[in-house]
Amino acid sequence: MSDRKPPIEPDRDLEHRKFYPADQEADFAESAPMDTPQTRHPAYRLAFRDTDFLLRDELRPVRFQLELLKPEMLLDEARVGSTLVMYGSARIPPPEAVEVALEGAKDLPADQRLVVERLAEKAKYYGEAYKLARMVSEMAIIENGKRQFVVCSGGGPSIMEAANRGASDAGGESIGLNIVLPHEQAPNPYVTPYLSFQFHYFALRKMHFLMRARAVAVFPGGFGTFDELFELLTLIQTGKMKPIPVLLFGKAFWTRVIDFGALAREGTISPEDLELFTWCETADEAWRNIAEFYKIAD
Repeated sequence: MSDRKPPIEPDRDLEHRKFYPADQEADFAESAPMDTPQTRHPAYRLAFRDTDFLLRDELRPVRFQLELLKPEMLLDEARVGSTLVMYGSARIPPPEAVEVALEGAKDLPADQRLVVERLAEKAKYYGEAYKLARMVSEMAIIENGKRQFVVCSGGGPSIMEAANRGASDAGGESIGLNIVLPHEQAPNPYVTPYLSFQFHYFALRKMHFLMRARAVAVFPGGFGTFDELFELLTLIQTGKMKPIPVLLFGKAFWTRVIDFGALAREGTISPEDLELFTWCETADEAWRNIAEFYKIAD
């Protein structure tokens, strides 16, 4: 019996690629019958299949590129043209959980009970985030064959969950941009599975929040919300990003924790920088501002 392999039939199609795709080459490599010290050594692995190699410090630029490319390509394939980004606290309870939270806080020390009460007061913003996401998703705006104002959140609980939940209840799809953290963190159940992404690098996650953003709704939150808000305002203030509607929900909260006017009076920002964002209390107000900005008819 001859060991000669049958000749490869010529591919005469002018459109077909003449090199095997990477996944097929990987199958060839894995199905090879050779088992020698050379083939067992990690050095022999295909570079793109060698996880230990890809995780080396020297490969950080490649990992940056991968985290930029993967969501970008999948969002393109999903025909996502633009997004409505929604930032906010991971600690504000949904309205239906307020009564239980307040009941459980009755026997706490006064300072701790006050924290629970203040979070409970903010449950209305969970409701407004839900309403805004549902309202925009029900509109299902399509332009140039792509979906516009697709709801996008950080993929976590509370305000983020409200955003994805509102879109889901409207029968729409929504995006979740999760980040790997030392403690347990998982996508909320309302994120569309094929639009659920996980990031290692905060910097790349930030880019994806804003690359397709056509409006940003910011609800009361902590360090993470502040971080995203001030980066967005800085990008617009410095002209690195064209102006978009930035909708700040909860004027009482924001003016209590930040004295925006003082920044202008101290001269560290210009008075006109205070016009980079718009105060909102309701989903209707927020959408009205977005619609006016983009001249969207009712």
